[in-house]
Amino acid sequence: MKLHELRPADGSTHSKKRVGRGPGSGKGKTAGRGIKGQKSRSGVALNGYEGGQMPLYQRLPKRGFNKPNRKKFAVVNLGLLQKFIDAKKIDTSAAITEDALVASGLVRRKLDGVRVLAKGDFSAKVELNVTGASKQAVELIEKAGGSVTLPSTAAAE
Repeated sequence: MKLHELRPADGSTHSKKRVGRGPGSGKGKTAGRGIKGQKSRSGVALNGYEGGQMPLYQRLPKRGFNKPNRKKFAVVNLGLLQKFIDAKKIDTSAAITEDALVASGLVRRKLDGVRVLAKGDFSAKVELNVTGASKQAVELIEKAGGSVTLPSTAAAE
């Protein structure tokens, strides 16, 4: 088989219907859009329009609130952290910082900081410097003989 012999399987492709090309085509003149009216014109997209009836998105009540200055944290579970330590992708001899987590590939980007959660098993003795950690995660790390430094605790000392 040569490059010029390649072609799609029979019936897998269809040529586009050419509308508005004369009465003999069966789709001439109004091109299947009917006569007059907003939808017969070009450039009209009536998403959510219900023919003059109050649209669904307006009938439903507004609910909730999006905080404009909310923080978004990159989340790290202890089980995954342990997996990366076992695979020697993270060096435990020095303190593990957010930059080290990004460099190892465990976290894609820091966003507003890195937050550690207690999902999974953890047994490594590490010193961890992160923006946030759940109480359970801090307990597990300290139980394994490690320590967690958070910005609020560092400022208090």
